[in-house]
Amino acid sequence: ASASKWISAMVVFDVIRRGQLSLDSTTGQVLGWTGPNADINLRQLLSFTSGLDADAACTRNPLTTLAACVNTISGSAAVADAGTRYDYGSTHLHVAARMAEVATGRTWDQLFDEVLRQPLQLSSSVRYYTFPMQSTGMLNPLIAGGLRVSVDEYAKLLGLEYHRGLLGAVTVGTTALFDAQAIEPYPSVVIGNTPVGALGYTYRYGLSAWLECATPATGCTRLSSPGAFGFTPWVDRQNGYYAILAMEVGGLTGGVVRFSVDLEQAIEPLIVDALTP
Repeated sequence: ASASKWISAMVVFDVIRRGQLSLDSTTGQVLGWTGPNADINLRQLLSFTSGLDADAACTRNPLTTLAACVNTISGSAAVADAGTRYDYGSTHLHVAARMAEVATGRTWDQLFDEVLRQPLQLSSSVRYYTFPMQSTGMLNPLIAGGLRVSVDEYAKLLGLEYHRGLLGAVTVGTTALFDAQAIEPYPSVVIGNTPVGALGYTYRYGLSAWLECATPATGCTRLSSPGAFGFTPWVDRQNGYYAILAMEVGGLTGGVVRFSVDLEQAIEPLIVDALTP
C-alpha cells in the first residue's frame, strides 16, 4: 500500500530530471485542464496539497484506465485552494502519474520499467495494480498504494532513496529533488486528513514522504512511508542507515498501522545505539 508512494515519487523525479516536467508544471499546461483546477502544480500534487478530493473513487476501479480516471478528476470540485490544505489520499499521485505519462508518451508501467525495474534488475513481477494483493487492474494502477514487490526488492528501491537517487551505476532524479522531498513545501497549510496524526504523531509531509523530525519547514534527515498492511520503510540519513519493517496483515488496518509505526519509533533508537561506536 502506501509504501508505494515513495517509489512513485522517484519515477516522477526522473521525468523531471529528463526535463519533461518540473515541480512547477501545472495540470493546465500538461493535461489541458481548464477552470480552477488548471493551476494545480506538480509540487502540490506530490505534497498532497492540491486541494482536490483526496480519495477519488475511480482510483480504486480496475475497469477504467488511469487516463479516464484522471479525466474524471479534472472536473471534480476542489475542497480547498491549491497549496492551502493537506489531505492524505490517492488522488494527488494519480494525477501526477498521468502528467508523467502525457509528458513522456509512456504508460506508467513503461516508465516504472525504464526508471527502476530494469536499472535495479527487479523481477518482471514487480508492478503496480489497482488491487495489488490480488494482482488485479493494470490499466488503472493505484499509484499511491498499488505496488506489489518483495521485501528484498523493495530494499533495492529504498537504498536508491537513501542515496538520493545515486546508487552504483543507477541515477534517478536529482540530488536537489531528494533534498526538496525532505522539506515541507507549504508549512502554513491547514491539516486535513493525516493518518499518522491520528496515531498521535505530529509529523508533517514533504514530497510523498513523512518527515520524522521537529523541523519539517527547513528539512528532515529521517523520512518514512508506512503502508496500510504494516509494511513500514524509513531512511535515517543522519545516523547512516535505512530499514524496513516487513509485514502484511489484513483486517484491522488501523491497529496494524499503529503497531508498525509505534514499533518503528521503538526500534529506531536501538538501531542508532547499535551503530554508535
